[in-house]
Amino acid sequence: MELVGLVCLCLLATHACAMPKPPAREPLRSQLDGNKPVVFLDKATVSGTHDGPLSKFLGISFSKPLERFRPSELNDPYHGLIDARSYGPLCPQQKLEPPNSGIQQVNNIMNQAPELHNAQGIEKEDCLSINIIRPAGVVSGRKLSVLVWIHGGAYQIGDTASYDKMGSRLVRRSVSLGSPVIFVSMNYRLSAYGFLGGAQVFQEKSGNLGLRDQRLALRWVNKYIGAFGGDKSKVTLWGQSSGAISTTLQMITNNGNNEGLFRAAILQSGAPLPVGNITKGPNQSFYDLIVSETGCSTSANTLDCLRNLPFSKLKTVVDRTPNFFSYPSLALVWHPSVDNVFLTDNPQSLVPQGKFANVPILSGICDDEGTLFALSSLNVTTEDDFRGYISSVWQPRNTPEELAPLWNFYTSNAADGSPFNTGTQNTLTAQFKRVAAFIGDSIQLGPRRIFLQKASKTQTVWAYLSKKSKSVPGIGSYHGSDLATDSEPGFLDDHLINFVVRLDPNVKMGPRWPSYDSNSPKLFTFPEVGPPTITLDNFRSDSVNYLNNISAAHPLCC
Repeated sequence: MELVGLVCLCLLATHACAMPKPPAREPLRSQLDGNKPVVFLDKATVSGTHDGPLSKFLGISFSKPLERFRPSELNDPYHGLIDARSYGPLCPQQKLEPPNSGIQQVNNIMNQAPELHNAQGIEKEDCLSINIIRPAGVVSGRKLSVLVWIHGGAYQIGDTASYDKMGSRLVRRSVSLGSPVIFVSMNYRLSAYGFLGGAQVFQEKSGNLGLRDQRLALRWVNKYIGAFGGDKSKVTLWGQSSGAISTTLQMITNNGNNEGLFRAAILQSGAPLPVGNITKGPNQSFYDLIVSETGCSTSANTLDCLRNLPFSKLKTVVDRTPNFFSYPSLALVWHPSVDNVFLTDNPQSLVPQGKFANVPILSGICDDEGTLFALSSLNVTTEDDFRGYISSVWQPRNTPEELAPLWNFYTSNAADGSPFNTGTQNTLTAQFKRVAAFIGDSIQLGPRRIFLQKASKTQTVWAYLSKKSKSVPGIGSYHGSDLATDSEPGFLDDHLINFVVRLDPNVKMGPRWPSYDSNSPKLFTFPEVGPPTITLDNFRSDSVNYLNNISAAHPLCC
């Protein structure tokens, strides 16, 4: 207004001083419910909704209209009135067929955990939207710390609406602690729609689209979060399961340059995993399968043919490919690959070189990570079955001589298996606990140790182990049992909030959480009952080290 006043004074002698025109957004105010929270993005007025002490802005598109099997691009400048009162459509999901464990409590868990069952809602290919939950009354420029959530689901399923209660609970709790934060979640493309491989995809530089969608969402946060009262320099990435693996890959891409998009990372049940070249092995064979089954084999450009198919025809074929509850379990069909755009090499090679973002890390796993995913192979019941399953599905590149020690590291003695430390209980089949132990160590414990051992030498790391839910029959401290997604407080909530705000998970009450040191790797261990204890991250060292070594002996790439 000072500039306007000066111009008016200068012109007063010869001209009437006209009032400046109101911004384009002003007329839109009359269209809004005065009780609803509002923010302004570019030339747009964004109308959200109140939820008690919270304000929510939901389903805001962050990309230009999507094209199938092409990279997403940041949205054009916003204009007009944007209704942000409800979550956007789901990204297309992989159809799941959860196994019947024979235990009702376990079946209930699989039906309730968002990362384990088919999400409810309308699926659309143009699905990239972002959501913001903040304390009510926060104004632009407040500069609150920001927690950006990347959902799990094995890159096959997942949505953001399923985590509304979790995000709301954390923001409410942060306010009560006097450390208010803003919670952000985003959709990203999944299954074949986000992780199609093959030489044709490589040639068009259209690989790892789901990870690139996530990166685009982070750029959106960097550009716009200030309008919601957030501080773009205080963003923490938080993921669980494939969301945690995605978070590590966001740390690894771009040679570890995070471009100022985040300052810390929370990894629940996820670490960098070995990935193959996008043009080789299953990546190419499943591309060829999709092309064949959809009738695109005779096309001069098979990828364009797939792009132009009716969505229902493509989805029918994709849904017939294995999901994470199929026999191969977490030996996934649709997953990140080395594409020379987002990933230039196998994380197995990049992590030892230290090519990942140097930011504080909070990392944790559950004691029995493999149990849920061993339910898909309950037909593995004999010694020969077990050896055949491991050698054909999990370690196909290793020789019989290299695999021989595994049969002794992972014995058929139920007392050695997972759920660990439960004796002969939970023996669903003669080989179930053995398979569960192998899967958990292969996908979770082993890769996590490699990553934390390296990261703790260059940056501050805190690590935990959860033994909560140990008494759940069959699956014990199962994958996801440390993730509280409903409105009830989670045992990690205060630690997570402190980490986001202060980059330290320690709270006023209870034992001090020590940082992780490669020479003396301490874990903040949550027992099933009672306060946390401090334990060492050295259990099952021989078996886990051997698994890591044989994996490194035959790298997937490139």
